[in-house]
Amino acid sequence: MEENIITDSGEQRLRVRSPEFDPLPGARAAVESATRWAFANQKPDGHWYAELESNHTITAEYVFMRQALELGIEKERGEKIKRAFFGDQKPDGSWGIAYNHRGDVSTTAEVYLALRILGVETTDERMKRAEEFIVSNGGLEKIRVFTRINFAMFGLFPWDAVPVVPPEFILVPSSSPVNIYRLSSWARGTMVPLFIIFHHKPIFALPNGQGKSENNTWLDHLWKNAADKHVAYMPSLSKTIKEHGVSWKTVFSLTDPVLKRFDRRKIGTLREIALKRCEEWVLEHQEETGDWAGIFPPMVNGVLALALQGLPLKSGPVKLGLDAIERFAIDDERGFRVQACVSPVWDTILMMIGVLDGGFDQNDARLAQARDWIVREQILVDHGDWKVYNPKGRPGGWAFEYKNTWYPDVDDTAAVVIGLLKQNPLAGKTTTVQAACDWIASMQNRDGGWAAFDINNDKLYLNDIPFSDMDSLCDNSSPDVTGRVLEAFGILQDARFDEACRKGIEYLKRSQEPQGSWFGRWGVNYVYGTSNVLCALKRQGLSDATPMIQRALRWLKSTQNQDGGWGECLESYSDKNLMGKGESTASQTAWALMGLLAYLPASNSAIQAGVCYLIEHQRDGTWDEKQFTGTGFPNHFYLRYHMYRHYFPMMALGRYISQAG
Repeated sequence: MEENIITDSGEQRLRVRSPEFDPLPGARAAVESATRWAFANQKPDGHWYAELESNHTITAEYVFMRQALELGIEKERGEKIKRAFFGDQKPDGSWGIAYNHRGDVSTTAEVYLALRILGVETTDERMKRAEEFIVSNGGLEKIRVFTRINFAMFGLFPWDAVPVVPPEFILVPSSSPVNIYRLSSWARGTMVPLFIIFHHKPIFALPNGQGKSENNTWLDHLWKNAADKHVAYMPSLSKTIKEHGVSWKTVFSLTDPVLKRFDRRKIGTLREIALKRCEEWVLEHQEETGDWAGIFPPMVNGVLALALQGLPLKSGPVKLGLDAIERFAIDDERGFRVQACVSPVWDTILMMIGVLDGGFDQNDARLAQARDWIVREQILVDHGDWKVYNPKGRPGGWAFEYKNTWYPDVDDTAAVVIGLLKQNPLAGKTTTVQAACDWIASMQNRDGGWAAFDINNDKLYLNDIPFSDMDSLCDNSSPDVTGRVLEAFGILQDARFDEACRKGIEYLKRSQEPQGSWFGRWGVNYVYGTSNVLCALKRQGLSDATPMIQRALRWLKSTQNQDGGWGECLESYSDKNLMGKGESTASQTAWALMGLLAYLPASNSAIQAGVCYLIEHQRDGTWDEKQFTGTGFPNHFYLRYHMYRHYFPMMALGRYISQAG
């Protein structure tokens, strides 16, 4: 098989195979092998779950927390943490935010500090290389805001050089254009306990004998100019006005020094009321298992905040929080590390879809067990931050994690609906699916799209707050989540949701890139978004003659690599010239194939070449993939789902077999 693929840079040729070559037998064998692997890795109670890998700042901050609370880390675990850190150090001495991304100053600085706490000397050759990287890239002067906060808690960075949000912010009503519920759910859960930390401005001791020093010199060798650590975290007001004129950035630039002065006064009764409300909010949002929001930053901040408020480490909330953090840990031959989050609901439903798409018996007892596990995880308690701006909505969603009743998410819930309907087409009549779809519909944004956790959380001006140097304070509509919802509603075929679907399709028309692709907020990147949208539009009954579909298919085909696979680098989030470009991976190849298979015949040469790529790269029933293809915050935080390499290829190959067979 052979096909000319036109790209921006010219003409590429797929690897030539004999026209008589038929990948169908190989695809069937690959799916059979992958199905055996899937069931061999199923948990005893029926669900699936694998590591959700992020960068090493999470484990470093675990070390900081243990040091701050004087809990220490026993020697064997310390050695395992060091093994995990050094195992991922890059040749230039740095650590990055992903395997397939360049070194990062903030990540390297946090790992460096954690290693020093664990007893690694500065004379160690690996530490010397890390030092050289940090200094040659601007020194500690260049670390991001959250790293500044972590360092300030040990006297390594002045608290005055950290943006502040006074605890009184929690008292601002939800009707205000700036309040905690205008922040994204992940930012909100992280920030409220931080308000308490900002108030106390703690300085914890480090193991260098300087005590709780406000100017600990332990890492002075990592500064360009350690004599002046009061590094500005935002441009001057005059520069901001010159570059941005009258804007929210200018407003926040004006209010920042006012907030600083207000915070220094710590107005008596009002501050006490605010701190009490922050503490109540943190305690209210803690799960019975000790978790907060299902993600590491609110959990570690929650523990520190409650301890600073005077709760003993053995008190119920603090002890439960510490125990919950330990459950995020992975301890294996790579070493000890802590996950930013866990993904059992996501892994389970996507593995179910993969097995079902592969043609496996939908009535098999193991699939029924997985389905029953999923159904039990539905969140039917009538609370959650989503209700602040959606008070009439009724619960019915799923969260990503084992325990996170406050933050169900639309993407997971739509995926569950798809999986349950594929496992049993009559499931649409059940209260489980009906409640889920009603909740999803209630979460539709005013622009017609859907976001992950909140409704109309689209106040992008919040990203101009000095505190936000990761552009992650909003949770606005995204094509990939909207695509998943429309696919679910398309399979359901319930007239009650026709108007919601119409608005969703209009949103997708507006959000298509000029090249024909769609942005992927939660997966890397345009290949992911385009795949989700094409699968959705097919289920919504749109013809392949529709112009936006034609543009999308042309774009997907144009980005195919010579080896038949697809890949996309993380840098496509910052440079659109790189969209759809990168080393081939199993998950991204599968996404592209599913997008093409929604509209093109299995005999299409691009599809057959992609199928061959997956067949040829399968090893021992699964696929290897070191690249991070999941997204936390574009440009700042990426994820490697260890099962993406498996269930997405199963879906793609299964859909190919269904069409070709």
